[in-house]
Amino acid sequence: MVTKVTCVVFTGLVISLASLFQLSAITVLSHLCLGVMCVTFTLRLYYKLLELLRWNPGVHPFQSYLDHDSSLTDKETVMLVEEVVLLIAFAVTEIKRLIFIESMIDSIKFVGLLYLLSYVGVLTSGLTLVITGEFFIQKYNLLFYVLMPTQYEHIFVAMPLCRCRCLGLYASVRPSPAAAPTLASATAPKQKAKSK
Repeated sequence: MVTKVTCVVFTGLVISLASLFQLSAITVLSHLCLGVMCVTFTLRLYYKLLELLRWNPGVHPFQSYLDHDSSLTDKETVMLVEEVVLLIAFAVTEIKRLIFIESMIDSIKFVGLLYLLSYVGVLTSGLTLVITGEFFIQKYNLLFYVLMPTQYEHIFVAMPLCRCRCLGLYASVRPSPAAAPTLASATAPKQKAKSK
């Protein structure tokens, strides 16, 4: 089952990435949606025809997808925004540290990496690198599943546990919201002194 899903995902990704070489991203996205809607519309008409002929009790073919709740709660939205903001802040801090040469060795490594990337950019495009990376990920993914299927299943079982531990670690590192009122109370006497 896992190999079928990964093959379908891999094939779809490769086709969409390869079509981006010839067409714009908007065109690729609209054609993908049109292709999916051709299938879903045909199936919906078929089920409607069966319902009119009284061969089907009026079951919607995609009711399970329509009933699936994909909305985010307020807590999940806040956590997602916090993670994105922390990643952006970390990236800006690191780039600022490297560009303004806080550490000479790290900045020299960064310059070497940028120099190598300029040569890679001349030889290939970013899309070529993405497709190559996708091939390697999928190749080792399927190879790992064929060689060790039981360990592969254990990884999928352990992923939610790993996510919970990472979120717990993040919650323990994040500053507590109780620190904000103490800061505000410390500045209040200074403002009263200025008003006198």
